[in-house]
Amino acid sequence: MAATSSSDSDGGKGESSEANSKWLDSLSDSMANIHTFSACLASLSLQLAMGDLGPDGRQPRLKVLKGHTLVSQKPLPDLPAAAVTFLVGSHEPRTPALAIASGPCVYVYKNLKPYFKFSLPLLPTNPLEQDLWNQAKEDQIDPLTLKEMLEGIREKAEVPLSVQSLRFLPLELREMEAFVNQHKSKSIRRQTVITTMTTLKKNLADEDAVSCLVLGTENKELLVLDPEAFTILAKMSLPSVPVFLEVSGQFDVEFRLAAACRNGSIYILRRDSKRPKYCIELSAQPVGLVRVHKVLVVGSNQDSLHGFTYKGKRLWTVQMPAAILAMNRLEQRSRGLQAVMAALANGEVRIYHDKVLLNVIRTPEAVISLCFGRYGREDNTLIMTTLGGGLIIKILKRTAVFAEGGGEAGPAPSQVIKLNVPRKTRLYVDQTLREREAGTAMHRTFQADLYLLRLRAARAYVQALESSLSPVSLMAREPLKLHAVVQGLGPTFKLTLHLQNTSTARPILGLVVCFLYNEVLYALPRAFFKVPLLVPGLNYPLETFVKSLSDKGISDIIKVLVLREGQSTPLLSAHINMPMSEGLAAD
Repeated sequence: MAATSSSDSDGGKGESSEANSKWLDSLSDSMANIHTFSACLASLSLQLAMGDLGPDGRQPRLKVLKGHTLVSQKPLPDLPAAAVTFLVGSHEPRTPALAIASGPCVYVYKNLKPYFKFSLPLLPTNPLEQDLWNQAKEDQIDPLTLKEMLEGIREKAEVPLSVQSLRFLPLELREMEAFVNQHKSKSIRRQTVITTMTTLKKNLADEDAVSCLVLGTENKELLVLDPEAFTILAKMSLPSVPVFLEVSGQFDVEFRLAAACRNGSIYILRRDSKRPKYCIELSAQPVGLVRVHKVLVVGSNQDSLHGFTYKGKRLWTVQMPAAILAMNRLEQRSRGLQAVMAALANGEVRIYHDKVLLNVIRTPEAVISLCFGRYGREDNTLIMTTLGGGLIIKILKRTAVFAEGGGEAGPAPSQVIKLNVPRKTRLYVDQTLREREAGTAMHRTFQADLYLLRLRAARAYVQALESSLSPVSLMAREPLKLHAVVQGLGPTFKLTLHLQNTSTARPILGLVVCFLYNEVLYALPRAFFKVPLLVPGLNYPLETFVKSLSDKGISDIIKVLVLREGQSTPLLSAHINMPMSEGLAAD
């Protein structure tokens, strides 16, 4: 392929000269009329296969590009969801096959000729729906009644309706009869569709080893297909619909599978696990998932890249200057480099190794799909399609080196500055040695003091319970609750008693409150007063004033008794610890 020097910037420094550029321009065609996304691009070494949606999303086609020329295009029955290349057998010649996921089927091509068609298994239909269509077949119900009953089933039934019923419901009255006459003789079928697809090595980790297809479906399942018989080897369930898949390992040995789902979570599954083993909850919806060595790089719709381990630990986060439109992996095998590419809405394609920015490619239009790998005679070719249907092909120079640390790092520069830690003093060293030598004795002393503190606290608590020193009474013989609050600095204090009837329906009448105190230390306007009718559930504040008579700052306890009129046995009692009078103590 003919190539000219390209313009890019390394590490965001604005280097745009031909000598400093890492890429060569092979093709830039804004009128290529290609409308696809990263999952539907697959390299066949000498050719590029793509599942094209069409300009209006209604003309899906399988397009094959060789060099700069479109050599083949074939119609697809449904919109494509993914395209991958894989080996279906170990026999020679080892020609990779192409798999296109479209609707409920996977179409397999060898040498770009139809080889096999796999269809997802049918799902159980709703028996009520089946009965309604049987009645329509025998003309026992009219189309309008059929529509009303199908709408009722759709709202209440747990099993979704079939595609046939879903197509029937939005029809106008004049169109219903023709639709029923056309389809009433057909048996209803309910089938899910494929949302994503990838490959998993069968038993060897070699580059040219046989691989299995891994399918994600709309009914929240993952299916692993046998590469030769195309039967289902394993089935796994997910809490949500998968949209992105990344796998590592071999199916017959051990593998790990990461599935980014529509509920904003990433689920990790391992061999022989029917349910997810780990879950990574994201704060936003994922827009891309790429595995770089043992790190899962996730792009979110909050314009950021996140690095996670397979156990869900967040390693780093990098904020992007614009929205992420596409992601894919860049692997330079000659130098052992793996990085992640992110196409942004501002027309940039950024290449990161972990959180270090390695390279920035600027395009005339926003890129919506990326594919890096062997194409033609070049091992490191970057293929991009743009929002307006354009095609851009760039070739990485064989002398290009992505220097780590030469670009912009994710965190702010202030976070990289080392702290000025003071030098270790002689006292610090002596204390460290002492702690090492007497660590066991110090721990035992600490535990003994801790147990002693707990014992003293427990004893003080028991003593408070026994002497009723709490403002809340603990001696109630009626459904009453008493709480006292003392306010003021002295010598005059405001004493508020909060009395409450805790019964559910019985009011209480005929109560009196009496104060017992040392008349040498305190004086009250009234030491005895009546309580009004106590309605259940209401809080009654009873206020009085207490004057401190001592000039030596002495405090004492005032005992509050709640009695019935004409009785000497208290129904409720509480002890109030009066504070010291600051006004008299100052004299």
